Amino acid sequence: MKIFLLFAFCCLVPVSSASPRRYEAIFNFGDSLSDTGNFLLSGALAYPVIGKLPYGETFFKHPTGRCSDGRLIIDFVAEAFRLPYLPPYLALSKGQTPRHGVNFAVSGATALDKEFFNEPKLRSLLWTNASLSVQIGWFKKLKSSLCTTKQDCDNYLKKSLFFVGEIGGNDYNYHAFVGENVVQLKASVPLVVEAITKAISMLIEEGAVELVVPGNLPVGCSAVCMTLFQSPNKADYDSRNGCLKAYNAFAKYHNNKLKDALQTLRLKHPHAKIIYADYYGAAMRFFHAPKTYGFTGGTLTACCGGGGPYNFNYSARCGHTGSKACGDPSTYANWDGIHLTEAAYRSIADGLINGGFLTPSL
Repeated sequence: MKIFLLFAFCCLVPVSSASPRRYEAIFNFGDSLSDTGNFLLSGALAYPVIGKLPYGETFFKHPTGRCSDGRLIIDFVAEAFRLPYLPPYLALSKGQTPRHGVNFAVSGATALDKEFFNEPKLRSLLWTNASLSVQIGWFKKLKSSLCTTKQDCDNYLKKSLFFVGEIGGNDYNYHAFVGENVVQLKASVPLVVEAITKAISMLIEEGAVELVVPGNLPVGCSAVCMTLFQSPNKADYDSRNGCLKAYNAFAKYHNNKLKDALQTLRLKHPHAKIIYADYYGAAMRFFHAPKTYGFTGGTLTACCGGGGPYNFNYSARCGHTGSKACGDPSTYANWDGIHLTEAAYRSIADGLINGGFLTPSL
């Protein structure tokens, strides 16, 4: 599970938009924050725990390949615009035409291609070769079945919403788990951001007009980060929420560089609407004030795990022997120490659609 640990990463009211725009389709690219089944279908592992209960227990009542107890941000976005949940690309049968969109995200995916991880100690951690450019290739391959002429494609894609990310967190994970500190991790940020912006440009060239590009979550608040990088120095923790300051500062550093790059892209592609999704800000609301958002069970402790100060035990991770899930995941923000609960994802999605965490808005 290490490969999508650190950077992979609902209030019970429905997520809705006051005046929803009727998109014809949504196309999603990313990693475990938005994978609806591709990793499970890829056969990357014979029996991954995300294919077993308690994953999926809250909403679907069975595992779906989502790294949570239920729905993800992309599921709530689809609901808000009255579209079906996005089928994973690898589940499509030959000749199937998914007019309402497709999910290309794969758990463990990276923004950079596998060639960037050729160093043996990095290569051994790679869970999937389905990097962002591979996912873009899948979209190009599928596009011919969605529309035929250029005019048809232009009309169809103008009515489609593209989610590009969250992606890039796993690129940093590799380096973090081979011993690099936060200062060293910053050296990878320009390459990761460049890979993301390159993918956005490719999609625009293919006809995408409206694109949402999420930043990273406050990873310093994740149970795995809190466990693996715990510090005896109280000054390393944020007094407002108990999170590790250095790792949250790194997430903000990545996000700021990404926002700068998106502004440059907007100037290059003035006809496209490129929207930054502030996952960090939307999530930080409930880390600062858990009970206000219904998280009476807490935000830093995982609902599903095998013990430890934050209920994250690498030898007894959620779904493995020695772990168990809490009785009510809706009262927890953290699901398995790595990913968030459906309740937390609902809260973030509501922040995007109704709370002003999209710049510019949809």
